[in-house]
Amino acid sequence: MAGHSKWKNIRNAKAVTDKKRGVLFTRLIREVTMAAKLGGGDPGGNPRLRTAIDNAKAVSMPKDNIERAIKKGTGDLEGVDYVEVLYEAYGPGGVAIMIAAVTDNPTRTVADVRHKLSRNHGNMGSTNSVAYLFDRKGQMSVEAAGVVEDALIETALEAGADDVVRDDEVFVITTDPGALHAVKEGLETRKYKVSDAELAWVSKSSIKVEGAAAEQLLKLLEALEELDDVQKVDANFEMDEDAMAEA
Repeated sequence: MAGHSKWKNIRNAKAVTDKKRGVLFTRLIREVTMAAKLGGGDPGGNPRLRTAIDNAKAVSMPKDNIERAIKKGTGDLEGVDYVEVLYEAYGPGGVAIMIAAVTDNPTRTVADVRHKLSRNHGNMGSTNSVAYLFDRKGQMSVEAAGVVEDALIETALEAGADDVVRDDEVFVITTDPGALHAVKEGLETRKYKVSDAELAWVSKSSIKVEGAAAEQLLKLLEALEELDDVQKVDANFEMDEDAMAEA
């Protein structure tokens, strides 16, 4: 997963430093709205909403924006009726891709996703064509600098985490989906700086991609994530840092 995690770091850095900040805000607002719609507007009883609010605050989203998104989700304010959709696809090098979206028009969204796939050496898959290659998990990151690995692992496992793995400059903590927020709070209580807390499709195994396929894959992932309706893209690739830098 080294390549995929590295790509996520690049994606997040770009999102908060250039024109993609607007796309990031749209994505986060939709997640807050959807979380409130499905689980209610009280973050104390809705772990998904708590996580969505935390992620919005982490990129300095104004409080008023967050509160409006919650009220639209609960129906206290009029808003767009969003639904969640999930697409499965194949990318360059045979990489399996899971594409999660929140949309008010699934017909438009699936057409947009198909277009990006066809233009970037990918193909749409049928339902369950690649989902079996992934597990639904909670994930978060802790920067490795200054962190004692054994102490972090002990704290994370005590808080309910399933696994802790070092991936270059970060530790990636994996949890059961329902334990995501509890593990995050447990780590933060012990003063660990947690980032990228989210539900993700975590691959059971990875495919190494290099050369032209690596360049094509990164272009495809970026193209998919630029779509307004797409919330998150997960894939089962592994890529050397040199190959990623070259791509």
